[in-house]
Amino acid sequence: MTSGRPLVLFVEDEPSIFEPFSAALSREGFEPVVVSTLADARAAWASRPADLVLLDLGLPDGDGRDLCRELRAGSDVPIIVLTARGTELERVLGLELGADDYVVKPFSGAEVIARMRAVLRRARASEPALSGVVEIGPLRVDVASRRVWLSDEELSLSRKEFDLLSELVAHAGEVVKREDLMSRVWDENWFGSTKTLDVHVRWLRGKLGDDPASPRFLHTVRGVGFRFTGADEWES
Repeated sequence: MTSGRPLVLFVEDEPSIFEPFSAALSREGFEPVVVSTLADARAAWASRPADLVLLDLGLPDGDGRDLCRELRAGSDVPIIVLTARGTELERVLGLELGADDYVVKPFSGAEVIARMRAVLRRARASEPALSGVVEIGPLRVDVASRRVWLSDEELSLSRKEFDLLSELVAHAGEVVKREDLMSRVWDENWFGSTKTLDVHVRWLRGKLGDDPASPRFLHTVRGVGFRFTGADEWES
């Protein structure tokens, strides 16, 4: 971050969008770096990693989802997707690639900036719900180092996946309501539906090797929320 101004990598090829919105970002205390191609975005990131990425999907030299996948493979940088593709399938695909939020064009600049601030606030200021190392059967969660092992194999989790797992493990054996998970893991002022929670639960289950029909770890409590298996109830 430069002089307290969050650096925003703004990947967008439509001047009618990036010109007024980048000016709005500057007025609101951000430092936007605007690029219009995947190639330029990769170069800009390599030169100076940003604090947040605003990412269009339809770019002249490829699909923005490729960049989302690449960034998420090596970074927990918050990513907000901006796109004209508004179907539920497209939203879910973006979230499954690791995006933190998904905004459909045309959008309200004030709303996007509010979302950006919420995402940054969660990325910077969240404190772990528990400390130390927690072990539940073959699962070991080191909260301080944000590392997770399953049967001695280290898992690669995104920031949101780890935050979700940490929150569930902190309340292992108890039912955690959907709205509480959204408030604690995303933000108390989250704008979107809770569909993103379902996406991240499904993704986390995949990495834990959980069968949704007969889960070992992450159980759905229909109409209420989720429950993580407690250490005292684990069976090999």
